[in-house]
Amino acid sequence: MMEQIMRWLEKDPDPRTREELQHLVDEQNIAELEDRFSHRLEFGTAGLRGKVGCGPNRMNRLVIQETATGLGHYLIEQIKDAAQRGVVIGYDGRPDSCQFAHDTAFVLTSLGIKVYLTHKVAATPIVAFGVKHFNAAAAVVVTASHNPPEYNGFKVYWENGAQIIPPHDSGIAAEIEQAATKPVPLMSLDDAEKHGLLVWLKDDYYQTYRSTMNSNSLLANHTAPESIGVAYTAMHGVGAEMAETLLQDAGFAKVYSVKEQREPDGSFPTVNFPNPEEDGAMDMVVALAKANNADIACANDPDADRFAVAARKPDGEYQMLTGDQVGSLFGYYLLSKTDANKQLVGNTIVSSTLLSKIARAMGAEYYQTLTGFKWLTNIAMQKQTAEKQFLFAYEEALGYTVGNKVWDKDGLSALVAFAQLTAELKSQGKTVWDQLEAIYRQHGMYVNAQHSTALDPKDPPVGDKLRAAQPTMIAGRNVEVLEDLKALTRTYADGKTESIDLPASDVLIYHLSGGARVIVRPSGTEPKLKCYYEVVEPFDPAESFAEAYEKADLAMDLLIAEHQHTI
Repeated sequence: MMEQIMRWLEKDPDPRTREELQHLVDEQNIAELEDRFSHRLEFGTAGLRGKVGCGPNRMNRLVIQETATGLGHYLIEQIKDAAQRGVVIGYDGRPDSCQFAHDTAFVLTSLGIKVYLTHKVAATPIVAFGVKHFNAAAAVVVTASHNPPEYNGFKVYWENGAQIIPPHDSGIAAEIEQAATKPVPLMSLDDAEKHGLLVWLKDDYYQTYRSTMNSNSLLANHTAPESIGVAYTAMHGVGAEMAETLLQDAGFAKVYSVKEQREPDGSFPTVNFPNPEEDGAMDMVVALAKANNADIACANDPDADRFAVAARKPDGEYQMLTGDQVGSLFGYYLLSKTDANKQLVGNTIVSSTLLSKIARAMGAEYYQTLTGFKWLTNIAMQKQTAEKQFLFAYEEALGYTVGNKVWDKDGLSALVAFAQLTAELKSQGKTVWDQLEAIYRQHGMYVNAQHSTALDPKDPPVGDKLRAAQPTMIAGRNVEVLEDLKALTRTYADGKTESIDLPASDVLIYHLSGGARVIVRPSGTEPKLKCYYEVVEPFDPAESFAEAYEKADLAMDLLIAEHQHTI
């Protein structure tokens, strides 16, 4: 290992990480050195993501340069005219992100690939937008999204504007392995600019994204925007400037931004975890909403590709909507604004089935994919036709894309669309809770939940154990359909089977009597089992929203308790 460490010290261009590594060597911290050097940070469909630090199993300048080298070679091999078409590069507000983005540019331009580099921090959707805008071969966003401060990441988009999917992930990974054995090619930004290989994306580019969103017909509902108050937080990320501008452009005059969280700050000083789903993360924006009697309290995560919202209830308190609730509201709203028969909408296997019911009732085509937004947009492009155009997709983890201007989740346009939805409802004397209740009364009271169970790493694969003894009943409910995404088979209670048109994945889905569902998925990164639950209870006309929800919530508690007991 010492030979590997010495080679790393010779190549590492960053004095900070060289010093960190030398300190670990001097202290003879063998456990930490083995963690850093036993393997390389794995490149996958989400690109790279990991803690910042020295060594190949961390995010650092050398890892970024080697990764960029592998990506560059792969693009030249796979895409005709990749060098001329170029790569868009942007970055978030974390301490190392600008340097990592510049390192990526150093490498790609040295390989003769044109680079479009943002001149300042940029929201992830603004960078993803650039792929189609410039007809680029790819894009890279340096971001760790909503991960803790010590993390950073390297996210890759393909020429179609969506995040990469297989086989590109393994193809790029193989090139990175090769690049790590050779000297890293570099060109300074000044030289790249002189050779016509570097284009700085200045404010006019950001304004192009802005004008494109303002001309998006799905964001053209300007029904009484001045009537509602919107509290907003960028959560120390990069979304504030564009979010506030787009809201203002759409006519929202009462926008209140959390000042303490408005500017990019990669240390995230006011939140324990910069993820809107985490307890406490929305406290400041909810407090601001209360102080101004705003209708909704909204947040983007730090790279502004996700959107979260809490809505005021009749008692003046604010309650977070789940990702599935927001997705269902969006689905109903957007389909009602278009010719639903010509629209295509989708969500992931672990998201609520309610969107499929809404789509069917309104005459739209619905599709479903594996977990991850990369699948939602790549599959949408394959499925859409002249007769059925892609309209909307979402995943329950607060990711939404409205229209086809950005082929990835976009928390900025989602913010505007949800504010417009809220304003229109208010003009009709309704709230988002009233609208959600109306949807539930039509289709049933839906409740979704997630539960993770720690596993012993020494145990055999849990998927194999479950497949060896499949239940016919869970929590008193019959298993009516079993979907095994590893075998890609769907088996009905009467024994009839059919094939499933999805990529193979270690997932089991149990469709139960009464419309309930259980999904079991081993984590790909740690020894735990992820379980996703859905119950659908009839909504009696005589029941109130609170009564119907309480009944469904009790059914959910029972389902989780009984199922977890059997694992």
